[in-house]
Amino acid sequence: MPVGREPEETREGSPGASEGARAAHEGILRRQSARESAARTYARALPIVPVRARGLTIEGADGRRYLDCLSGAGTLALGHNHPVVLEAIRKVLDSGAPLHVLDLATPVKDAFTTELFRTLPPEFAARARVQFCGPAGTDAVEAAFKLVRAATGRAGLLAFTGAYHGMTAGALEASGGASDVRVARLPYPQDYRCPFGIGGERGAELAARWTESVLDDTKSGVPLPAGMILEPVQGEGGVIPAPDAWMRRMREITAARSIPLIADEVQTGVGRTGTFWAVEHSGITPDVMVLSKAIGGSLPLAVVVYRDDLDVWQPGAHAGTFRGNQLAMAAGTATLAYVRENRLAERAATLGTRMIAELRRLAGEFSCIGDVRGRGLMIGVELVHPETPSDPAADRPRPAAPELAAAVQRACLRRGLIVELGGRHASVVRLLPPLTITDEQAAAVLDRLADAVGAVARGGSG
Repeated sequence: MPVGREPEETREGSPGASEGARAAHEGILRRQSARESAARTYARALPIVPVRARGLTIEGADGRRYLDCLSGAGTLALGHNHPVVLEAIRKVLDSGAPLHVLDLATPVKDAFTTELFRTLPPEFAARARVQFCGPAGTDAVEAAFKLVRAATGRAGLLAFTGAYHGMTAGALEASGGASDVRVARLPYPQDYRCPFGIGGERGAELAARWTESVLDDTKSGVPLPAGMILEPVQGEGGVIPAPDAWMRRMREITAARSIPLIADEVQTGVGRTGTFWAVEHSGITPDVMVLSKAIGGSLPLAVVVYRDDLDVWQPGAHAGTFRGNQLAMAAGTATLAYVRENRLAERAATLGTRMIAELRRLAGEFSCIGDVRGRGLMIGVELVHPETPSDPAADRPRPAAPELAAAVQRACLRRGLIVELGGRHASVVRLLPPLTITDEQAAAVLDRLADAVGAVARGGSG
């Protein structure tokens, strides 16, 4: 299939699969439901059985094709099975190199580390150390917490409302849905649902002042913490970009009080937001960066990169049996280099701006769209109850409408488009297409999403 061509099979009403293929598809889904944990998530909202994939396109066992704007929750920077990734993996397999090496030095690891450091902000890279963690981003978050606690001798952490940092115990404590925690929760600025009812620069300034007050008030109940963790764009929190000026204030506040600043770039990294790393928008240099998802080129890989004077760990202080994944490092090196050499971050910025503008025009047509926001190719469309009047005097937007968002997701799937839901109430339709998406494919994505929103807005399920 030529690059940029939209496969006809993805359109609604495309030719159906054979009876045998449909039966196999249904059988696999039934067995999954009977055998797998009740904790499964994507499989519930997306009842498909992928068997082949390339770029933006997934083909299911039933013969249907879909445009994938989930991209492995942002993992697939180059889409499915990109040729440079496959070639890098084949090269390692054909070389006879060991696939499992714990944390031993190898040429594959050396190449990955060299390419990773080449992409980091120069001031950060000049004094950086890297810790290879277990294969999931949440393990890298745990490692970052252990690191700053060891380096500072302090225990507490600062995190933000709406945050998501992973599913292990410490990462959950720092996430927005935590209950029993050792974490002080701070307001994360946003325009649409500003915690102060103001939004804009004034709302961000109040959030920064609140942070200063918590740290400087001797009766705030928050002792000097071991670190602050933040996402430059909250993803699971509803695609909320942090204002650049606020990011710089957080850097100033933490630096003045010797609090290590941890930037969680698990989802925002590798060009996703329009710069290679999202902290580059504000120009800040964090003390620690947590990286995963796209850095493994579709395979499991997670690292913590941090300032060298924080490197106080004893040997074995943080380890993991699968921290030396050679195939993931090779795939990651190829991905990082391809994004850098082909300026895909700049491409994400340009195309993302255009897609957001189109979606905001769509919001003008449908009152069930409360807000469109994002950065680069990390885009969110918040669904609200259109029949509930807004309250401009109180700066209160309409209530979130998770049932409408779920209906839009279902309607998209029927039209051959895979999208994710997020936000506080799962009311935000999220787009995370690969950075290699073409203009023609982006137009197809927007057309299908607009068609789905229109169907739901007219009172149907899509």
